[in-house]
Amino acid sequence: MTVDRVGSARAWVPAIICVVLIGVVLVALAVVGGRTLPDRAGPPIEQLAVERNELSPGSITLTLRNTGPDPVQVAQVFVNDAYVDFDGGTRPIERLDTETLRLAYPWQSGQPYQVSIVTSTGVVIEHEIPAAVDTPQAGGGFFALMALLGTYVGIIPVVLGMLFLPALRRIGSRGVRALLALTVGLLAFLAVDATIEGLELAGTGGGAFGGPALVVLGAVLAFLALTAVDHRLRTRARHGEPRRVSGTRLAFMIAIGIGLHNLGEGLAIGAAYAVGELALGATLVVGFTIQNTTEGLAIVAPLTRRRPALSRLLGLGVLAGAPAIGGALLGATVTNAELSAFLLGVGVGAIVQVVVQMAPSLRGRDDRVLDPATIGGVAAGLLTMYLTGLLVIA
Repeated sequence: MTVDRVGSARAWVPAIICVVLIGVVLVALAVVGGRTLPDRAGPPIEQLAVERNELSPGSITLTLRNTGPDPVQVAQVFVNDAYVDFDGGTRPIERLDTETLRLAYPWQSGQPYQVSIVTSTGVVIEHEIPAAVDTPQAGGGFFALMALLGTYVGIIPVVLGMLFLPALRRIGSRGVRALLALTVGLLAFLAVDATIEGLELAGTGGGAFGGPALVVLGAVLAFLALTAVDHRLRTRARHGEPRRVSGTRLAFMIAIGIGLHNLGEGLAIGAAYAVGELALGATLVVGFTIQNTTEGLAIVAPLTRRRPALSRLLGLGVLAGAPAIGGALLGATVTNAELSAFLLGVGVGAIVQVVVQMAPSLRGRDDRVLDPATIGGVAAGLLTMYLTGLLVIA
C-alpha cells in the first residue's frame, strides 16, 4: 500500500511542475506583454446594463453594471427626455463593477418611462420601464408573502400529484412503462421550457458574466453533480443498504431534479413580482397548481411497485417543492438576470440527468425502448405540460 502511494505521488510531480511553469509564463506575459504591445486606438468602448430598478414615491433607483472593457462615467440622466437630478455616479464605473443612481423624479403609477443615461463621452444608454409600480419593500410581511407564494406553486402542487400513487399501483407492467414514458415527456418539456427561458433571461443581462453560456454551464455542472450523487447511491446500495433500491433511488433523483427546476422557477416568479410584472391572484395560483401537480406524478411513477413510508413520500414532496420558496425569496431580493439564467440551467441539467436515468426503465421484454406505449406516453407528457402551461397567466 505504501509503495502504491509513493508511486501515485510521483505521478503527480510532472503535472505540478507543468502547472507552475504555466503560471510563471502567464505572469511574465502579463507584466512584459502589457508594456510591449501598443495601446488600443479609437474611442473607449462604454457599455452599461441596468440590472435592477426600484421605484418609490418621487424616486427611481437604478443599479448599473459596467459590461464593457473600459471605465464609464455617468454625466447626465434623462427620463422621458426631461433632465433629472440624481445622486451617485460620482466615480467612473470600472469593468464588472456596479453603481447605484437615485433619480429624483415624480413618476406616476402605471405609466411607461424611458430612462436615458448619458456618459462623459456622449454615449447614450437606454433603459425602459414598461409600467411604473411601487417596488415592494423587504420586510417580514414581504418575505412571508414570497414564502406563501413558493408554497402555493411548489410544495402543494407536488404533494397533490403524489396522491395518485395508490391508483397507479393498480396498473400492470405495460401501464408502468407508459407511466414512466409519460414522466419522461413531462420532464423533457420542463427542460426545453427552462432552456428557452434561461436563454431569454441571459440575453437581457448584458452578457458581463457569459450570457447564454451561463445556462450551458449551469446545466453541465448540475448534470455532473447529480451523476456523482447517483453513483454514490448505487455504491451504497451495493454495500448492503437495501433502502436505496432502484425505484426509490430513481424517485429521489427525480425529486432533486424537479427541486432544482423549481428553484429557478421560484426565482423567476419572485423577480417578476418585485418589479411589478407578476399579477398575484387565484388564476396564477390555480394555473401553477394544475401544471406542477404533474411533477408530483413524475416523482411517484417509479414507486408503483414499492410501498415507501409516508414520511419518505412527504420528504420527496418537500425536496421537490420547497426550493420554489427559496427561489422566490432570492428572486424578489436579488434581481439578477444572469443568476436566474444560471439557476435555470442548473434545473435543465438536473432534469436531463434524471431522464438519462429513467431511459433503461422504458425497455420492454423485447428490449425495445420505442414502442407504441412509450411513444404515446412521452407524447402525452409533452402535451400535458403544454396544455397545463396555458393555464398559467402571469
